[in-house]
Amino acid sequence: MQQAQQEQIPEQVYRNRYKIMAVVLPSILMAVLDGTVTNIALPTITAYFNVDVALSQWVITSYLLTITSLLLVFGKISERTGKIPLFIAGFAIFTASSLACGLAPNLPVLIGCRILQAVGGAMVFSISGAILFQAFPAKERGRAMGYIGSTVAVGGILGPVLGGFLVSTLGWQYIFLINVPIGAVVLLASLAYLRMPEMKYEKAGFDWAGTGALIAAMASLVLCLGQLSDTAALTLPIVALAAVFVVSLAAFVVIESRAKSPLLDLEVFRIKNFTLPCLSMLLFFIGSFTVIVVGPFYFEGVMGFTPAQVGMFFLINPVIMVIGAPISGWLYDKHHSKYYSTAGMLIITVAMFTYAYAAYITSIPAIIAGMVLLGIGGALFQSPNNTELMSALPRQKIGIASSVSSTVRNLSFTLGASFGVLLLTAQFSLAGYHGQVLEADHSLLIPVIAVTIAVGGVICLLSAIASLLRNV
Repeated sequence: MQQAQQEQIPEQVYRNRYKIMAVVLPSILMAVLDGTVTNIALPTITAYFNVDVALSQWVITSYLLTITSLLLVFGKISERTGKIPLFIAGFAIFTASSLACGLAPNLPVLIGCRILQAVGGAMVFSISGAILFQAFPAKERGRAMGYIGSTVAVGGILGPVLGGFLVSTLGWQYIFLINVPIGAVVLLASLAYLRMPEMKYEKAGFDWAGTGALIAAMASLVLCLGQLSDTAALTLPIVALAAVFVVSLAAFVVIESRAKSPLLDLEVFRIKNFTLPCLSMLLFFIGSFTVIVVGPFYFEGVMGFTPAQVGMFFLINPVIMVIGAPISGWLYDKHHSKYYSTAGMLIITVAMFTYAYAAYITSIPAIIAGMVLLGIGGALFQSPNNTELMSALPRQKIGIASSVSSTVRNLSFTLGASFGVLLLTAQFSLAGYHGQVLEADHSLLIPVIAVTIAVGGVICLLSAIASLLRNV
């Protein structure tokens, strides 16, 4: 048996909760931003190093693959090291590797530094939710989870906007170099304020076999989805990667069910109040990401907006999330209604279908109404859902809850983006069109985008059903 140190959260930790939050939230934002901010800089990086895009895209893929594969691993490691030391070490690695990325003399060095940056990001992201959850008293945890939800939403959507501004004004290097001064300040603050007693499992073993199987499964899935979204056809490499994913995932389940000290205790998925919020979160991000993927094509190709104007449109949702998610968390803390997250997902579903119809009839006011509803629904859903997910497991498993939540959230970004692109390209292929999206005739482009968003709405409806099932 593993003997855990007894945890008692002193009043001093609660008094410092907002200082702790001021350290944790910027770290989450930076980790999310660096997963999306490079998309807009990729053409510039490709030209700068004079390489093929097939090589330069590894600047994005390497980060995404590494951070997705290691979130659960570092969640497990935190049981031995403690969450605070792991967080500080991870943030130091993330900041130092950001400097190295900005100074990289060639593409291989840049890719290597991106992998190291993702390692630091995984160390931070895997346990940041658990740190914030424990820093707040039980009656305020819904609000704390609301702050995390709004931060992730802002990072996911603000990345391309910030990336475009930095690349056009200062150069691609500054999408990484901007992390350095911010990281230095946050790192100093973390050394000063991140202090709390923790449970540690001094004799906990490490599941190397399970770790290997998990990394193989996550890597093959990310690569498979990336290739599938590019071609929308079942090529031999895609089939091979899918086979590796299935075999690796099956091996992971077998290994974890037999391991004495598993990387992931599969028994947690027998707990309905943990599994269904995870499923609901996964479906929410997959469905809602169709808007993020196809929206820019619609605004530029149909409405004739500039990229800057598109970026301003996509700020509507995160602004509402920043304001609404903490309010939603406060309401949940006050009333603890088990139907808040379900109501939020139903609003999101209505928003998605409103958005799809508005796109079909080319009504900007109706599109704005859909975006506003999407922000309100997201704010109402995420705070209660995250709180219930984190509260479903015993306190000694809080690290597992945090790392699983981070993995699901990060993986759903990838699944959502790939699914949106796949829907788009598949519809064009069925229509016999193989040109550039922005060059497609409006009679084709408009219904294709509307159908893609509507399918996202169906997925959000499934998320609402999963949320409702948790309460019956």
